[in-house]
Amino acid sequence: MTKTISFNDLRRIKDSLPDGSIRQIADKLNVTPQTVRNYFGGTNYEFGKNCGVHIEPGPDGGIVVLDDTTIYDMAVEIIQAQNKED
Repeated sequence: MTKTISFNDLRRIKDSLPDGSIRQIADKLNVTPQTVRNYFGGTNYEFGKNCGVHIEPGPDGGIVVLDDTTIYDMAVEIIQAQNKED
């Protein structure tokens, strides 16, 4: 299922992840950590793949269409679990 979000909101989610979360998501999905970083707006395709993220210029950093929300959903779950602990 696709999801549309602003680029700045996507980056806020990435920045809210606790240390080690990128590797944790990558390990669960059997992808490189750089692939997860690319999902959140990174552009290092030498060590990571594109994950079906389409960015269009616009307000609030632009519009991002996520073809697959698996990484997004995992990140939100990690953040929610962290907030319950705080």
